[in-house]
Amino acid sequence: MRDKKLPRLAIFGHLKKRKVSEVIGKFMNFAEDKAEIAANYGIESCSADVLNNCDFAVVFGGDGSIISAARNLSKAGVPMIGVNLGKLGFLAEFGVSELEQYFNDIVSGKAAIERRMMLECKVFDSYNSNSARFSSSAINDVFITSGQLHRMIELKIAVDGQPVASCVGDGLIISTPTGSTAYNLSAGGPILDSSMQAMVITAICPHSLSFRPIVIGADSRVEVFCVRLSDGTTISIDGHDSLLLQAGDVVRIDRAKRAFLVVNNPLRTRWDTLAAKLSWAETPKYEKENPA
Repeated sequence: MRDKKLPRLAIFGHLKKRKVSEVIGKFMNFAEDKAEIAANYGIESCSADVLNNCDFAVVFGGDGSIISAARNLSKAGVPMIGVNLGKLGFLAEFGVSELEQYFNDIVSGKAAIERRMMLECKVFDSYNSNSARFSSSAINDVFITSGQLHRMIELKIAVDGQPVASCVGDGLIISTPTGSTAYNLSAGGPILDSSMQAMVITAICPHSLSFRPIVIGADSRVEVFCVRLSDGTTISIDGHDSLLLQAGDVVRIDRAKRAFLVVNNPLRTRWDTLAAKLSWAETPKYEKENPA
C-alpha cells in the first residue's frame, strides 16, 4: 500500500445536472482537508491510470448513474461509495449527510466492502461460431425483449449444455443478485441477497402458466438459442449496451471474471433498504375499529 496521509478519491456524477454539481461542490469543500481528490468526472468518463491510484470512488446520482460508473470501476477494482440523489437508490447506499457522518470510518477501512458478482454476455451467429460479434459485462441483468411489434418470440434455454426449457413469450431476463430487485422483480422473479453467488432466469410474460423463474449457480453457463424472433428483437445489457438479434443467434452468459466493490452503509441492512424503498414485508394497514 502506498505511503500517504490522505485517502485518494475519484468523484463521479452528471456534472451538467445542477443539483448533482451543487452537491459535489459541497462535498469537495467538506473533504478538502480529509482526502485528496484525484479527479472529478462525468459518469461515463474515467481514466484507468487515475483510477488505478485511487482508494475509493464516490458516485453521486441514482441507480442508473451507479451502474454506469460501476461498469468502469470494476475494471480497476476500486470500491464504490454510492450517494443517492435519485428516486429509488438501491445501489446508492448513502445519503449526503450519512456520507459526511461516516466518512472517516469509510476511508479508514471500518465500513464493510461487499464484492458483487457480474455477468459476461456474448452473442454468436451460430452455435459453432468461434468469434462473438457482441460482448459486454452486466451489473444488473441481460434481457431479451420481443421488439416494437410485441409479437411472441421463441427462445430455447440450456444450462451447462443441458436443455432446460423452450420459452415462448415476450422475452427473457438473466439477472445477478444485485439486479434481482430491478427488471427481474417487476417480471415476477425472486429477490436474492446481493451477496449470493447465483443467477436468476425469469421469463417475460411467458405463454405458459407453469413457466416459473429459476435460480442457478453463479458458475453455470446459460445459453439462449434464438429460434423465432420478431422485428426489433433486442438484447440489452443493464439497459445500456444493446444489439438487434437474428434467428439462429446464440446468446452465451457466464459469470464475469471480475466483480464490482460496494461500500456498505453501516446504518442499514439490505433488508432495511428493501423495506424502505419497496415497502417489502410491510405490515397490512388494518381498518381501525370505530369506538362504541
